[in-house]
Amino acid sequence: MQSFGPYLKKHTELLVKDVGIEKACELTGKSKATLGRYYADHDEHADRFIPVDAVAALEQVSSYPHVTSALAELNGITLSFEQRRDNSSNKGGVNSDVVALSQRFAMLMSEYHQSIADGVISANEARRLLRETLALQQVLVDMKLHLEDETV
Repeated sequence: MQSFGPYLKKHTELLVKDVGIEKACELTGKSKATLGRYYADHDEHADRFIPVDAVAALEQVSSYPHVTSALAELNGITLSFEQRRDNSSNKGGVNSDVVALSQRFAMLMSEYHQSIADGVISANEARRLLRETLALQQVLVDMKLHLEDETV
């Protein structure tokens, strides 16, 4: 198996489980067994990967583009995933960005503190940390855009 195989299979499994196996079967037209083969780590399924059209169908309804982001990471590409749930629709300037940045950083540190309390960061805890990191990244992107607007 290629070195990226297990990584892609892990993210395929996350995608299918995010959507739900029954709904994934319905959306892709594949059986449970076929979908399971796409993320199975057994040697006989090492060369089986989920088709791109199936990934597209599943990622339209998933909470996160698991496979797309994995492919991007493998190629050194950074994606911007925007699914914000802001408390307000205020599109303030740099000052509000600084406040949002400090709030997001505090949330990330809180998640980290909770995650590392037992000495191990579980997969669920890592996903929560990733979500907070992405939210923090989005605040930085907003801040960058506001700063660029002010220099024009």
